[in-house]
Amino acid sequence: MFQRRRAAAGAAAADGSDKGERWREAETKARAVLKVVKSSFARIIRYFVFEQAVEETDATVASDDNTVIIVLGASGDLAFKKTYPALFGLFKNGFLPKNCQIVGYSRSAIALPDFHARISSKIKFASETERGLLPSFLARCTYVSGKYDDMASFERLNEFVSAVEVPGAARRHRIFYMALPPSVFIPASRGLKAKVYSNSGANRLIVEKPFGKDYDSSKELSVALGTDWSEDEIFRIDHYLGKEMVKSIMVFRFANLFFGAIWNRNYISNVQITFKEKIGTEGRGGYFDEFGIIRDVMQNHLLQILTVVAMERPLSLDAEDIRNEKVKVLRQVQPIKMENVLLGQYVANDDHTEAGYIDDPTVPRGSLTATYAAAALFISSERWEGVPFILKCGKALNEAKAEIRIQFRDVAGSLYDNIGRNELVIRVQPNEALYIKLCSKEPGLSNLPVMSELDLSYSTRYRDVKIPDAYESLILDVLREDKSNFVRDDELDAAWKIFTPLLHKIEKEQIRPAPYKFGSRGPPGTDAFIEKFGYKRSKDYKWGFHL
Repeated sequence: MFQRRRAAAGAAAADGSDKGERWREAETKARAVLKVVKSSFARIIRYFVFEQAVEETDATVASDDNTVIIVLGASGDLAFKKTYPALFGLFKNGFLPKNCQIVGYSRSAIALPDFHARISSKIKFASETERGLLPSFLARCTYVSGKYDDMASFERLNEFVSAVEVPGAARRHRIFYMALPPSVFIPASRGLKAKVYSNSGANRLIVEKPFGKDYDSSKELSVALGTDWSEDEIFRIDHYLGKEMVKSIMVFRFANLFFGAIWNRNYISNVQITFKEKIGTEGRGGYFDEFGIIRDVMQNHLLQILTVVAMERPLSLDAEDIRNEKVKVLRQVQPIKMENVLLGQYVANDDHTEAGYIDDPTVPRGSLTATYAAAALFISSERWEGVPFILKCGKALNEAKAEIRIQFRDVAGSLYDNIGRNELVIRVQPNEALYIKLCSKEPGLSNLPVMSELDLSYSTRYRDVKIPDAYESLILDVLREDKSNFVRDDELDAAWKIFTPLLHKIEKEQIRPAPYKFGSRGPPGTDAFIEKFGYKRSKDYKWGFHL
């Protein structure tokens, strides 16, 4: 809309009239109004603008608009394990636009029935009614093969996409989901812009991590994408930002008075953000070895969670206001010191039923790549000065979970001996929950304090609610043009500036990770490392969910 107004303003200025000035005034006022109304309600309105008949000031967005989602890398693991099941989830709940087609694109020559069988293999059904919707969903899913570095292939893709679009559509929106390795990001994005870009609707480019390997490679990728695509069109996806409990953090923080009062260094001793996997690399060691656990998990998933936990209250729920605060936090993170880092690499378990990392034939011999990392980050701000944010992530551990654990300080002048500290724990996965560890009187005739919890477990409180997959939630955000949960270019720059010096030091000095057994809690010294930053473990306490 604004592009058309600018064109009109330019034409008016060129013929010497006052129309150009009036157009500029109108645009300024329109932008001011838009800034005010961009709220949660405004996002819902924008979604229905995208899907249904709503009038705009200078154009009509009608129900016969056409939307095509092009999934690049459609034959790969990410597409059939995550992307297509997420799209089916949106379809069954009525969130895909009415005239929406899904086109798969990859280098593999696959017959359509075989492609349908592949993308259906990971779709889960809660009922036979849902299963009955699958044929209608697959009828929207087509496939075409082609190269990622060949303009002729993209011309054929454009012809294919144009053929599946509904004839006579008022506007033609195209969403490009790049489920691709980073080596082909740039040629694929250029081919899409040159040959498949829609000139009569919205274009959105979804880019999957990894966004480079360090600051320089990330910047190179950002510059290359920015040559052809505007920042407004690029959606850098970090699926952890789409997880239910991560999306809930802002509500917990800013809609509850008591959390706001204690969310600072005066009350909080330390924060732990943890990601644990039970599995190893499972034959993907060659890929993993190129990146390592810090790049694969810590620099993106855990750091993004940190920003939401630590950010100041944004001016509004507008995406840019939220992301502005996240960037401020990242710029306040102090350089990471090597003495505040613990690295590990898993080895075979005692009976050798689980192999070690370097036993994987796809891993280079003698690899020093870490499969476990813990790092303490400090934020130079009035709110967080001196509070350690301990990020922990690893493979081949004793359990699979992701959680945020906020531990509060000791009670000053306590009347009771040996009481545990209060903690707020946000369980991201599995078994989504928020619980607060607190002391209560032991039931009965005793007056002794005992550690217990206030427990908001979603499986019991929201028994009849289906929590959507993170990809399902984020693709819906793309359809709604809500960028709150996507990574902005300056946010990415700031994140890499934190970790690039550390990564280069580890690689240059060939720092050897400590071995830990497959299925253990991590490298020896993990508990001592965490305790060094003030964490005090509650003895004999176990969260009630597991009792």
